[in-house]
Amino acid sequence: MTYFNDLIDGYHRFRTSDLRRQRERWEELREKQEPKVMIIACSDSRVEPAQIFDTMPGEIFVVRNVAALVPPCETGGGRHGVSAALEFAVTKLKVEEIVVMGHGACGGCAAALSNVFKDAEPGEGGFVRDWVSILDDAREKVKASHGDGPDASREMEYEAVRTSIANLDTFPFVQKAKAAGELKVHGAYFAIMDGELHVLGEDGKFHFPQPVQVETENA
Repeated sequence: MTYFNDLIDGYHRFRTSDLRRQRERWEELREKQEPKVMIIACSDSRVEPAQIFDTMPGEIFVVRNVAALVPPCETGGGRHGVSAALEFAVTKLKVEEIVVMGHGACGGCAAALSNVFKDAEPGEGGFVRDWVSILDDAREKVKASHGDGPDASREMEYEAVRTSIANLDTFPFVQKAKAAGELKVHGAYFAIMDGELHVLGEDGKFHFPQPVQVETENA
């Protein structure tokens, strides 16, 4: 088990090793950040984007929340944390790609699928219920096609990614950037059980991606 004191020990290891080895990189980041990719991922402790994608500090702009959800564009009351991060990434940082990454064994998707917190009060599951209500339509779609069968859970996790991608298009600044060819959106799914990453294809299905082949000039 890891506690706060363990995190402090980890910081001191970082300060005496990685920070020194990457001194030049950290000096660059002191002045500004220029990530090209935004990743919207789940808060689940088993799904760490920087580790999964093997990135360096400053390479990805990450937002994490329950079930990696993007709400539809709304301008009314409430606190719009995901919307604010999205706005900043697209309009200020000018990220060129957004990746919505769902994952296996997602508790948020399971709560949405089972509607287990339907009548719960805030503090007893009510906040989770209100948040995952973003997936109400997805739940009905999954139940209609899979019922309570063994594939329903994973299909719900897939559908959550598709829902978030659809909701991205409700933001005018996202639509504008996409129309100008300045922004691409991707869907991904990390399977905790086997560590495999699946990418959403143009056919609407998730596929295991092949490594990108880097062309090298002949010596």
